[in-house]
Amino acid sequence: MESHEPVVAVVAPPGYGKTTVLAQWIERFGSRVARVSCERSDNDPVALWTGILDALDQIEPLGGDARAVLAASGGGVDVVPRLVESISALRSPVLVVLDHVEEITSPDCSTSIAEFAFRVPAGWRLAVASRDAVPLPLSRLRVDRRIVEIGVDNLAMDNAEAAALLRLADAEVSPAEVDELVRRTEGWPAGLYLAALAIQSGSPAAGFSFSGDDRLVDDYLRSELLARLSPAQADFLVRTSILDRMSGPLCDAVVRGKQSARMLEDLERHNLLVVPLDRRGEWYRYHHLLREFLQAELRRGDPDLGSELHTRAADWYEANGMAEAAIDHADAAGDAERVARLVLELMQPVWASGRVDTVRGWMELLDGRPRAPHHAAIAAHGALIFALLGRPREAERWAGVAESLPVGGTLPDGTTVAATLAYLRANLCRQGPAAMRADSVLALDGLSPASPFRATMLQSEAMSWLLEGDLERADAGFNHAYDVATGFGITPLAALVLAEQSLIAAERGERAAADAMIKRAVELVDTGHFEAYWTSALVYAVAAHAAARRGEMRESRQFVLRAAELRPLLTYALPSVSVQTLLELARTYMALVDPSGARAVLEQAHNILRRRPDLGTLPAAVGQLHTRVDQITVSAAAGISSLTTAELRLVRLLPTHLSFPQIAERLYVSRHTVKSQVQSVYRKLGASSRGQAVEIMAEIGMPR
Repeated sequence: MESHEPVVAVVAPPGYGKTTVLAQWIERFGSRVARVSCERSDNDPVALWTGILDALDQIEPLGGDARAVLAASGGGVDVVPRLVESISALRSPVLVVLDHVEEITSPDCSTSIAEFAFRVPAGWRLAVASRDAVPLPLSRLRVDRRIVEIGVDNLAMDNAEAAALLRLADAEVSPAEVDELVRRTEGWPAGLYLAALAIQSGSPAAGFSFSGDDRLVDDYLRSELLARLSPAQADFLVRTSILDRMSGPLCDAVVRGKQSARMLEDLERHNLLVVPLDRRGEWYRYHHLLREFLQAELRRGDPDLGSELHTRAADWYEANGMAEAAIDHADAAGDAERVARLVLELMQPVWASGRVDTVRGWMELLDGRPRAPHHAAIAAHGALIFALLGRPREAERWAGVAESLPVGGTLPDGTTVAATLAYLRANLCRQGPAAMRADSVLALDGLSPASPFRATMLQSEAMSWLLEGDLERADAGFNHAYDVATGFGITPLAALVLAEQSLIAAERGERAAADAMIKRAVELVDTGHFEAYWTSALVYAVAAHAAARRGEMRESRQFVLRAAELRPLLTYALPSVSVQTLLELARTYMALVDPSGARAVLEQAHNILRRRPDLGTLPAAVGQLHTRVDQITVSAAAGISSLTTAELRLVRLLPTHLSFPQIAERLYVSRHTVKSQVQSVYRKLGASSRGQAVEIMAEIGMPR
């Protein structure tokens, strides 16, 4: 691999030595190699990038910024440019290796890898190895001369290479026999290796004949591998084939034995297609060919044994603090109740880490299984997760699922299911402030004393008083909510509560107190890297308005821009704070003499109020401000502030490699809609091309 293209793709079926080729290249490259062996659990862009960042961190400490940006992003493709900018600060180039990319089936992950391929830092290399076609826009990469492709033709062994392999395996063959073996196997390295094992065990080279056909490989593995093992070894191989990766203690639990670590070492030492995953000899995996064969053997044997083995694996993983792996095995065992219990336990922290696709996958998994005791609570929390992500339709869907299920029962932490559903209703605020308050109180009565959701309910109760204009009760409630949020370490919520208290202080004319509170809220958001959280939209909007009141217009515009980036998250799914935020933004745009911006955000507020009209004092406040804006006759040039929420979603994707048809597919709209939105964006930004629009966005501080 003497070429200098930044991307190398190694694509071939099993047994062609893709991993070996990469290993040889890694050895030549030196110590600055970040290698990630992709697994099914990496089908979430945040999980995938976490693995990449972890590997890079082993080379040189990255600091926390990249991880914080990743967690806050939810894994959207628009975060890749920021991640690349962050990792580019490493002192010297790195080789990033993604092996077993065939395990990546998520479109979002594929798009993220493709975006990285277009942005590989100068001097770096990205190598991807896969059984199947790699998720890269090959045509563009070829045209740009950014990729080297290595396939079957490059990896198939010629006579000299085959002879060397056979010689290293101590298989004595003549040159003529080497020629015949190469012809029969078509240079397939795995076939030649299996032939070497057969010859080494006494079979004549002339008797070895298969060309890589699955049935013939199976026949060989059964007759030449399993038949030559002891019954204990053969049984061990078959039973542990349920595992993606293996360790001695895990295998002991699955096979009910005590010598699994030694068994794995022996199998690997004798080259029986067992691959070590670390240098300590703790974790292994089977070669894909062998594992597929062994799993077929397991299915042909005792059909019920697989479920029992998966249950044992789930037990071990859960007992050893690896609950995510336990979910997969519990599901394979048909244990829907355990899956639900584990998902309920994990979904909030996993979502908080940014791995939204992982949570969605669990919810979809459970949706196709028999209803388990915790299903209503899972659906309720899932609805709120999607609400926070600005996905109201998904939020409504899962809220409907939650409300269609029985409300009886108690969750593992002592919270009642009824309280969880009340928690959901209070957040959605479908029936006005009084119902919101009643649901908050009901939730607080049934939530566990140790539940972190108590802080949110205290905030909702306080919010209900604020919506009714009762500043005293609202302020007291927010004080309590802040104390509880701080106690539980829920910093984004604490910042949101401070923003609410700043609004109350400003309403009372206590400007110094209001400024101090919002300054503290901004510090919490910035220090914790919560810039992309729904809760931060109100913080930035209040900060923008406060700066404008002080006459600090430059600072106000900076905060406005940060708040505007979060506008797509403001929907009818979480209506009260969303409308509050838009109202503050509109007031700030008026102070900045930007009526176009004020009209855009007020229209967004009206769209929410059409779905949620009973929001106390907010509809009147929006109407009054809209009247003021309509009285402005001086025309103002459209700009970034006048973009609609749909256009804001679009502009975040303009700097990526995605074509307009791909953007349409990603945003679930038609190509015609995207075309119209693009033209509108160009007009508002004063741009004539995509590249110019991206440059303008960069100039005003939007991510590119």
